[in-house]
Amino acid sequence: MFDETTMTQLAPDVLRTFVSAADTGSFTRAGDAVHRTQSAVSMQIKRLETELGKTLFVREGRGVTLTAEGEILYRFARRLLALHDEALAAIGTPGVKGVVRFGAPEDYASLHLPAILKRFASSHPLIEVEVYCDASPTLRERFARRELDVMLATGEPASDAHTHRLDLAWAVADRGEALEKRPLPLALFHAGCLYRRNALAALETAGIEYRIAYGSPSMAGVLAAVQAGLAVAPVTRNCRAPGCRRVTAKEGLPSIAPVAMELHKAETENEAADTFHSFIADMLSGEEWNA
Repeated sequence: MFDETTMTQLAPDVLRTFVSAADTGSFTRAGDAVHRTQSAVSMQIKRLETELGKTLFVREGRGVTLTAEGEILYRFARRLLALHDEALAAIGTPGVKGVVRFGAPEDYASLHLPAILKRFASSHPLIEVEVYCDASPTLRERFARRELDVMLATGEPASDAHTHRLDLAWAVADRGEALEKRPLPLALFHAGCLYRRNALAALETAGIEYRIAYGSPSMAGVLAAVQAGLAVAPVTRNCRAPGCRRVTAKEGLPSIAPVAMELHKAETENEAADTFHSFIADMLSGEEWNA
């Protein structure tokens, strides 16, 4: 029979800190996400490791990576936090109804929206979400015309409650053939994309000759050239695609400056939009988007 007075308790705030540290690979950046100092994060993790009797992270210089035990806890922690957040949302606003017009870039939508919409629908079944996917400049134009209620768009990194940093990396086909070519063949989003701007700036600073071999307004189009072994491309660190991998530091390409994901809500009286905006904002603060 379990003795509840002696069982280890997994508090949501500690689990959120743990997940943030795992997602970012840094206690400092985890602290930024959960609004704690680096030392407070380190103390929370140390206390959790002591209570569980397991080492959850390997400390490597300024970064951290999960141990085998940490990977196991991570999977459960994500599920526990999701249920926790859904329960609070369901209790807090069970009767909200209405329509939300939500805009997001295609790469965010394909990676994150299935899980996000499922969680939101479970706690707010009466709210209808209309999703519009397009390039960030186009989404901003639609938002300005009041055609969207809530919008996610790529922007510049900033210390703002509704701005979430996105680290970028180079994607290449599994065999890495395109890395050997000079000028380096690139697959990029169209002009105006911050991924494109930051990637080109990095190559120019490093003195690496390149050519723009493929252009597309969609992530699927960019990745098609990468998967075929014809080009490399700047993508978010968490981007996963069959036949592709991230370029390692040893392979000679420069790091790319990060971008940010900005969350905006129209200045209108729409309780459904307010609820959806708050839900997405909570997920941003919980590091759901850089995992």
